[in-house]
Amino acid sequence: MRSTAIGIAMLNDERKHVWTKNNPENMRVVKQWAKVIKDGLKNVDGTVPEVIVASQIITGVELAQKIGEELARVNCKQIIMCYNVWNFPFLVWPFINSIGNVPVLSLSNNNGQYPGNVGLLATDGALRQAGIRTHRIVGEIDDKETQAKVIEWCRASIALTTIKNEVYGCYGGHSMGMETGFYHLTPTLKSLGTTVRQIDQLWLVKAMERVDEKEVEKGFRWFEKLLGSRIKYDGKMLTPETLKTQIRLYIAMREVNKDKGFDFCGLKGQRELTEYVCLGDVPEMLMNDPYDWNGKKEPTVCATEADSYAAITMQLLKYISGGLPTLFMDVRLYHPDKDLWDWCNSGNHASYYANLSMKPEDNFKKITFYPALEYYFKAGGASVSFDAAPGKMTFCRLGLWDEKPYIVIVSGESLRRSEKERKEINAQTNPTWPHVHARLDCTFEEFLSVFPCNHVLGITEDRVRALTYLCEIAGITPVILGSRGKERIVPIWEIVK
Repeated sequence: MRSTAIGIAMLNDERKHVWTKNNPENMRVVKQWAKVIKDGLKNVDGTVPEVIVASQIITGVELAQKIGEELARVNCKQIIMCYNVWNFPFLVWPFINSIGNVPVLSLSNNNGQYPGNVGLLATDGALRQAGIRTHRIVGEIDDKETQAKVIEWCRASIALTTIKNEVYGCYGGHSMGMETGFYHLTPTLKSLGTTVRQIDQLWLVKAMERVDEKEVEKGFRWFEKLLGSRIKYDGKMLTPETLKTQIRLYIAMREVNKDKGFDFCGLKGQRELTEYVCLGDVPEMLMNDPYDWNGKKEPTVCATEADSYAAITMQLLKYISGGLPTLFMDVRLYHPDKDLWDWCNSGNHASYYANLSMKPEDNFKKITFYPALEYYFKAGGASVSFDAAPGKMTFCRLGLWDEKPYIVIVSGESLRRSEKERKEINAQTNPTWPHVHARLDCTFEEFLSVFPCNHVLGITEDRVRALTYLCEIAGITPVILGSRGKERIVPIWEIVK
């Protein structure tokens, strides 16, 4: 999985009789933090972002310049400044200015003998005086909560510095005039850096004509082996040929993404493809999954209805989680008697969420392919049906208020209901679509009052703190719902404007 390098450096006292004594211990601390970070940042695919330790502790101006240039040459996109002792704060400028504008984490011990806190506040304060957004974490290196904060900051920063250089491929533009799905170029470039290239869906249709039919057959046999009678052929909307058409669309999208260099994408679908080619549910599922018939692969974010801000949110969630698939859902129906949301849509629920397994056979035993609804999707194909596995989740969405970006963030969980209750709930919307039975850590009224649109995105586990770091690094306002929002300490750059 793509990532960016982390640089770790430490400032010290410029007095030789001081630094000759404490530098060996300082270097030990820096290297120990590098090991903690490497161990904590392992991605789903086994890769680890590069963590680069400065070759020397900074004790003077020329050394500050040298170390800054050293980390710049190896392309460090974020810097962790360790504080273990008192240092001369002005040295931060020849160091930072030699690297450039990158996210900065100030990280210190908390003990009386070596006043890292003092050095942190003096030096980090100098950066903030100049309007540089920084984060501060103070705690001992063997403290698990301190380690968790550092890892989450790294995930957040890497997500931002990685997506900054990526290109989103938008196939067909926002669907059915959903303006919240439009790619708003200027605020997106300013806050996240990522850009877009829009390509007509005709390009995919023509690419489908050139795909290898042996590959199509391979995919078709894979589905038939995994699902058997749970492919509900009806002889009209869902037939072997309409399913193969969906497989062709997946292969074509995969190949065009590679040809054009798209890092993530969105598929408009409605109405051109859904009325004249096929429903996009199966191709979108396959793009977002960590496998296909050829084995394991990295999930490629693909947003239903070419919802661009959904796609960006999903890409950020993918990086924050270390490469897991993400969920795309409609905010469909709230059940006040159960305090339960039923989030479903005909779209790209990665099959991974059926059983949270990296093995397709584990997930597909809980999945059924139903015929596409002719009322909406005249070209036919399969709708993917399952209920998401239970577990802790985080839900969020990037939005705009008057051209200013914000992200709504809420923790919650996916619930497993009894078979009877599950069927009753799903029947009130559409039982042939995928569902997430979600309970949020906020009220219905709070969610409804601030959520930016009809599409919500999700990821497993509690990612609230990492997403908050991400927003604060990027200068995007985080809108955190429930008690977690009340607990948030607002950073100085949001207070003083």
